[in-house]
Amino acid sequence: MEAEPLFFTEEQQQLIIQSIQKAEKQTSGEVKVHIEKKCPSPDVMERAKEVFFKLNLHQTAQRNGVLFYLAYEDRKFAVLGDKGIDEKVDADFWQTTKDHLRSHFSKGEYLEGLCRGIDEAGFQLKSHFPYHSDDINELPDDISFGH
Repeated sequence: MEAEPLFFTEEQQQLIIQSIQKAEKQTSGEVKVHIEKKCPSPDVMERAKEVFFKLNLHQTAQRNGVLFYLAYEDRKFAVLGDKGIDEKVDADFWQTTKDHLRSHFSKGEYLEGLCRGIDEAGFQLKSHFPYHSDDINELPDDISFGH
């Protein structure tokens, strides 16, 4: 993925990465964040699915990857979980996480929203996909950027 002009400072990016690492200490799930200026698709969920596959989130052992997608200039976001999660949780499982994001994003608090949303995802996934001491980190905890 191409480099993106910084929407978040390096320091803010580190805080997001710390939230990812904290969430992944509660669950065997894998969390990724993808940020881009504009959503190239009219449907944000379709774009989130494209990114989900590009980042190999569908290749985790338990199919429990989660993507936080943000197109900041278009003011669009999505939270997408893999098939292993969908098979175990209620249909409204992600609603609390989306509510956290929406409440912060609507006030322009993107950093706070992402960090809280990631924290909530880790908490929610904990009961279905608990962390075990022998869990391996299947995907890098970095942030990916689009254009």
